[in-house]
Amino acid sequence: MQLDPSAFIADQELIQALQTYAMKISCGGDCILFRQGDAPAGLYIINKGEVILTMSSLAGESVLSIQVPPGSVLGLPGLIGNEPYTMTAIANCGAEISFVPRNDVLALMQTNPILSLKLLPVLAAEVRSARQAMLEP
Repeated sequence: MQLDPSAFIADQELIQALQTYAMKISCGGDCILFRQGDAPAGLYIINKGEVILTMSSLAGESVLSIQVPPGSVLGLPGLIGNEPYTMTAIANCGAEISFVPRNDVLALMQTNPILSLKLLPVLAAEVRSARQAMLEP
């Protein structure tokens, strides 16, 4: 299965708003942002560098692996649905990431409904990409 990497890219206005709550993470080596099955702690914004998303089957076999570009927002489905992350995200050495804690994202959504609506296109693009990938041989 192959997802479209652009499905994770967010609107610049949304990223700027999220950055006001963000903590910077610099990856001196490969760094695991979150693991498949972890409780959602927040959102991750890819500012620079490479991040690989992977998903494994229940049997532990690799189902997908995709490199997402800078400008991507990761962890949105888990955060919005309050469900465990469905993928693992690993930032490569030199990547620059911003982390926005779950409570800050939820506060932003409540205080700025216009910006919270900007999360929906990212979420919808992820769903469309996953459905399209299921149709491909």
